[in-house]
Amino acid sequence: MPDVDTSNLSELYRNRFKEAELPRKNAIWKVICSDYLQKSVRPSDTVVDVACGYGEFLNNIHAARKLAVDMNLDARQYLASDVEFYQCMATSLSSVISGGADVVFTSNFLEHLPDKNTLEVFLEQVQTALKPGGKYIILGPNLRYLPGEYWDYYDHHLGLTHQSLIEALQLKGFEINLCVDKFLPYTTKGALPTHPLLVRAYLKLPFFWRLLGKQFLIVASKPVR
Repeated sequence: MPDVDTSNLSELYRNRFKEAELPRKNAIWKVICSDYLQKSVRPSDTVVDVACGYGEFLNNIHAARKLAVDMNLDARQYLASDVEFYQCMATSLSSVISGGADVVFTSNFLEHLPDKNTLEVFLEQVQTALKPGGKYIILGPNLRYLPGEYWDYYDHHLGLTHQSLIEALQLKGFEINLCVDKFLPYTTKGALPTHPLLVRAYLKLPFFWRLLGKQFLIVASKPVR
């Protein structure tokens, strides 16, 4: 993966995610974690969030050890005190943890990789980071349902649907535990209501996922040899 200009990365994210919007986004993630994602994470787990952003997942998930990986140093200031921060490229994940992760998590990250070769390298790194039986939880925009909007972000390079990503995961030896092709809406910036109570109701009613969901949720696991 090519070197990253972290000054440009920081500026891009400051422009995209305004400081005033972060509490609203964190409140949404608090519900997503408590009402859905937590069932895939045990309190005793070691969890790694690659491209952690501003910590919305790690700050709201319960785990024994939480590691945040990002190239943007600005991320560190938004992380809770129990989160370990590592400035590291995703393709060097094994330099942070090797064979010790129960869960690796990414949200809206894989589409930022420059090409499929880099995706394959990253998936190999996830395999190395995980314990046998460990899980890789993936959230991401589904190109199948966002053929135009998908490319509205300047740093989206790699087009992925749930099916193409499943093929890549299986080629790298992962077992697929769960695939929801339509899970969350594409963005928290739209006109859809995002009050935590409405988010909680949405998560309990998969019927609405089929209507509004534009992001896939995939849970894959490293085989137990």
